[in-house]
Amino acid sequence: MSGWGEWSLGDELYSAGSPVPRFAAGALAYPCYPTQLIDGDGKFHVADAENFVKEMELDKCGQSYAVVSIMGPQSSGKSTLLNSLFDTDFKEMNADDGRSRTTKGIWIARCAGIEPCTLVLDLEGTDGVEHGEEDDTSFESQSALFALAVSDIVLINMWCHDIGRHNAANRPLLKTIFQVKMKLFTPRKITLLFVIRDKTRTPFERLKELLLTDIEKIWESFTKSKPDSDNEAALSEFFSVEVVALSSYEHKEEQFKSEVVGLRQQICHSIVQDELARDLYGVVHASDFAYSSQEIWEKIKADKDLHLPSHKVMVATVRCEKIAREKYENLAAKEEWHQLEEDMNRRTTPEFVNRLSLQIDTCLSEYDAETTYYDEGPKSTYRNQLKEKLLQLFEPALVSALEHIGSTILNEFKHTFQTSLNQGEDFYAAASSCIESCLSNFDKACPDVVIEMSNKHKIGVRKKLQCDIVSVLTSSCKEKLKEALSGSIEKELSNGDIIDPWRSIREVLRNEMESTVSQLITPLTRLGMDGCTRKKMIESLEDYARGVVEEKVRNEAKNVLMRMKMCFERRFEMHRQMNRLCIGKDDIPTAAKSARRCSLILLSTLAAIRLDDDDTDDIKEKLEAELLNSSSTATKESSSAKFDPLWLADDSWEQIPSCRKLIGPRSCKKVWDQFMQETEIMISKAVEQGGSTWSLFFKPFHGDSKWSTFYSVASVCLSFAGGAAMNKLGSEALLSLLAAVLAKRAK
Repeated sequence: MSGWGEWSLGDELYSAGSPVPRFAAGALAYPCYPTQLIDGDGKFHVADAENFVKEMELDKCGQSYAVVSIMGPQSSGKSTLLNSLFDTDFKEMNADDGRSRTTKGIWIARCAGIEPCTLVLDLEGTDGVEHGEEDDTSFESQSALFALAVSDIVLINMWCHDIGRHNAANRPLLKTIFQVKMKLFTPRKITLLFVIRDKTRTPFERLKELLLTDIEKIWESFTKSKPDSDNEAALSEFFSVEVVALSSYEHKEEQFKSEVVGLRQQICHSIVQDELARDLYGVVHASDFAYSSQEIWEKIKADKDLHLPSHKVMVATVRCEKIAREKYENLAAKEEWHQLEEDMNRRTTPEFVNRLSLQIDTCLSEYDAETTYYDEGPKSTYRNQLKEKLLQLFEPALVSALEHIGSTILNEFKHTFQTSLNQGEDFYAAASSCIESCLSNFDKACPDVVIEMSNKHKIGVRKKLQCDIVSVLTSSCKEKLKEALSGSIEKELSNGDIIDPWRSIREVLRNEMESTVSQLITPLTRLGMDGCTRKKMIESLEDYARGVVEEKVRNEAKNVLMRMKMCFERRFEMHRQMNRLCIGKDDIPTAAKSARRCSLILLSTLAAIRLDDDDTDDIKEKLEAELLNSSSTATKESSSAKFDPLWLADDSWEQIPSCRKLIGPRSCKKVWDQFMQETEIMISKAVEQGGSTWSLFFKPFHGDSKWSTFYSVASVCLSFAGGAAMNKLGSEALLSLLAAVLAKRAK
């Protein structure tokens, strides 16, 4: 409950969440039916209580009801306040008879016009003279304990002039309330609503401050006299304390009634809100209210500990909670547990996991032994909570132990797998045998134990180990892919005789991927990887492989001029030597033209990335038309450069998006101009050096038709296979081999 204070609201009240006129005709669904539950001698009126339940049809309420009670000094207007608040009909004090006891014992009534059903208890006033001191104190404590046991809200009626007084009538009452509350084994907090009667001109906030200060002082004085376990308990752990103030009923009746209307509205609203959030566990069915109240009172009279809301369940709840807490705290503080933690930090073994399991089993067995005779519901609940807390306590050490085992097994796998590959074992065979061995070693190192968390984390760590093994296999595949693709691309780019180098590169990429996937797919399946995950893994490898090709080609494109010059040198020398073999003379212009054409093919190849089969363009044709065929000398090319379409166009290709472009048209022109200048120097040097001794070697065979045919065949072979052969043997070795063959034939 919140929002309590001074009230000056209109004459409306809440009923089932909707305002109705106060005291309106027909507002009372039931008569209030005031009934004495317990008389002044402490006798419980069983028949009257049962009749009250029957007349009020409480069996229709189920667990949806609330109980409000009122305590306070004798003749302080408690009954008057209840009648004003809830339209009840409790007997009120007659001023002509003097300030004597009006309410004797404990009375009950049903509040009019409030839903859910609300019962109100009117308790006999405290500090009266009718009882002897000992009996009065005893009954006061018993009735206070009864009210706290059955009520949701307890109104504490008190005089305004008593606030701050050391000998005020409310002090003994508060001490009684605090004392008897300790006998209630219940986690439920009770709302204490202090109603200040006959307020003065002193501001309400000041009155509230003084009252709360008094309450805290009384609570501190009370708790200091209790055992160590209770002397630091806060008041807020047991009670929700609220304060309101009302004007004098005798001197300001209209203002009093207006303030009571506001207070009623807030109490009704609080009851509705509490009903929505109420925990029904342990709430007695309304039809059993009389029987339950009788049992509670009999236990109070017998001075026995009172366990609420359901006596058997409540005592089990409190005791099982306490035992579980003690078992946990004892184990957490044990030196043996801390020794276990130190052992784990030094050395992780399966025995450590088993020792953790033993600690938990022992603790749970002790709990079971001490809670044997308690209600099974609370017993099972707190056992599960204890087990969960123990697992949480051990979890960091347990997880660390299992992860250490997993890490050790993973390192063993890496070493064994790499050793097998280094010894020449097939990838598939090495992966399969190492996976089986390592997972078996992990299962042996992590034996099943009795605690679920161990198995749960074992499964998690095993899955992580499997994922780590997949990462190792994937990394190995990536290394193989990178090595194979880089070497293959190097060869493809060096072979100027291939008409479509990118088609060859795509073929190499497909072949390498098919080979890699065929080696990897079975190990992935054995590691428990499902089809969807395998598909994603393969797609990731494909992306990686494409990335390798792109990176390799991009790097080659940065050095395109050097690549073109190297290509020119090889092709230029090869064609010169082939001419010497075939026609017996050195045809430098023809060799230069052929070599430049090969270099131009290389330039067009590196101008853009073409990894997909539908990546088509006319870059090669454009370069041949604009660069190779447009001029025959570097001087002519230089003089016509400013009119060249490649030079004037934007540095991009029409059919190539920017993400695939490596060398634009303008850049190609610049590279080609530089290439032409540098290769022209090489050609000039070749011309200056003149003929070759090769022509002398083959001169005797000129005119021999048989040898002419051989020269023609050799020329064709070199033309189509020369590039691939030279990649294997080298141009000098290839030509030497042909010369040796010819020399042998000449003999």
